[in-house]
Amino acid sequence: MEVGASAAHVFQRAVCAPRDIAIPLPGYSFPRSNAAMTTPSSASSSGSAPAAAPMLVHSHDRPLPLFTVAELRALETQAAAALPPHALMARAGAAAARFLTEQIAHDGSVDAAHPVLLIAGPGNNGGDALVVAAELQRAGVAVAVCMPFEVKPDDARWALNEARAAGVPISQTPPASFDNYGWLVDGMFGIGLARPLDGVFAELAQRLSARAIGTRGDAHVHHAAAPYALPGIPVTHGRVLALDVPSGLDSDTGNVVDGGAAVRATCTVTFIGAKPGLFMGVGRDLAGAVTVAPIGIDASGHAAGAVLNAPSLFSSHFPARDFATHKGTFGSLAVVGGDTGMCGAPILAARAALYTGAGKVHVALLGEGGPAYDPPHPELMLHALDDLPLDSMDALSIGCGMGRRERAARVLRDVLALDVPKLFDADALNLLARDPALAAALQARGTQAQDPAIVTPHPLEAARLLGIDAPAVQRDRLAAARELARRLASIVVLKGAGTVIAAPDSRLAINPTGNAALATGGTGDVLGGIIGALLAQGLPRYEAALAGVYLHGLAADALTARGDGPAGCTAGELAPMVRKLINRLWYPAQG
Repeated sequence: MEVGASAAHVFQRAVCAPRDIAIPLPGYSFPRSNAAMTTPSSASSSGSAPAAAPMLVHSHDRPLPLFTVAELRALETQAAAALPPHALMARAGAAAARFLTEQIAHDGSVDAAHPVLLIAGPGNNGGDALVVAAELQRAGVAVAVCMPFEVKPDDARWALNEARAAGVPISQTPPASFDNYGWLVDGMFGIGLARPLDGVFAELAQRLSARAIGTRGDAHVHHAAAPYALPGIPVTHGRVLALDVPSGLDSDTGNVVDGGAAVRATCTVTFIGAKPGLFMGVGRDLAGAVTVAPIGIDASGHAAGAVLNAPSLFSSHFPARDFATHKGTFGSLAVVGGDTGMCGAPILAARAALYTGAGKVHVALLGEGGPAYDPPHPELMLHALDDLPLDSMDALSIGCGMGRRERAARVLRDVLALDVPKLFDADALNLLARDPALAAALQARGTQAQDPAIVTPHPLEAARLLGIDAPAVQRDRLAAARELARRLASIVVLKGAGTVIAAPDSRLAINPTGNAALATGGTGDVLGGIIGALLAQGLPRYEAALAGVYLHGLAADALTARGDGPAGCTAGELAPMVRKLINRLWYPAQG
């Protein structure tokens, strides 16, 4: 799916879709191909990209490489060696200036009385801001720069001379108020920040964040309601652009550096390649809508440690729905769980599996006195666990409401011996963490039998499995997911803001869909049912995990787009929306 070709449309997350549903898409943009962004050899001697060079083309289908700081430094070093001095900074500043120019043309927010204020730090991020200021000044856009300390690196000093030559007004003292500025630009610190913001920069970060949040004050706004409304920034909010990354953000982890202050931006233009931290943890809230400006650097030959989850990674594995099919064609799933008094969780998961397209869905209940059937969905087949032959199933989803009694542990041991694709969630994970023999059996299935399971922990469950605490998991979610996948020889779905999907073979993805609507009880059970249904339909394990997580989050985004979230959305509302999304995206001719 494509949306427009102009950077001015980066904030649109909804596209026109058939009939009654708008499908929201992740709030990022990136180029269709590096060839489209390669700067022609006729670029000026300063290294600036020509004004006519396209900045980006929207696509929400291709996976976006996510580069760590170390990977980006290697790219920068290689590129700089083949370019004139200061070229990378010139190109970065020109790209951000083009982005701002397009936004200003759309929203009319800047005039002589309401200039763009750029806050420049002492390093190369400050140099980027100074180039932006020079470019805007030459284009006739009213600008001002606040530079509390003199810039130090050679490239940044070159940029300072460019800004002064262009006539940019530069002040060391921050203005008393930001109210009279049409746009605010955070150019304080980039990916090189290794200590928390302090002093004047911490104060400026807090002031910028207050302006970005604006009068509505909802922390999730940049990933929920706002981007659906307009192709520009909502007028009720301050307009804050971060250059490369919001100052104070660890671009590898999505955490604030050493727990200090950080800028909350309305949008971020990030250079060369995207960074994992823009799509994980608090980074999702701090970055706002993300635009990638490759600035003419071809990163295709450089492997990124992770990618952003996208439909092209899994779409080809969805089964055809021909006329000559029957319920057996689309697989049988058994949801195993539901100890006494805990039947709701497996029924939620089973309902989600029905809506995701599984041909037959069974619920195998461990507890006594469970319901005989599910009145809203009599299509579900409910059994006492001992009455259902699990080895006849096409897939198993185990753990929802399972409890931690000895019987549950015995069931888990028996299930691990079956040659059936398996997903483990909730209490199954707690049992694995408690019993090293069970964890060893799970690992053996993955390594010796080449039968990796899918495990779907939240941070606390992941911490138990790793023998650490939840804050340690959250400090580096990518590393935690990668290590857990290695230890268990399983595909790991580490749930949270920017869910991480990790495979034992080192494949790693961050999911861009979803919002705070998912922060309610039962949504994890629904995810287990969605992925289980995809396994039953024959999707490979890693692709089933990618697709399930993507659809789960996209359903929350779609519900929020129509006003049913983020507050008050219930887990049960997700599954019907997943059905709509699957039919609109993969079976439109039949839907």
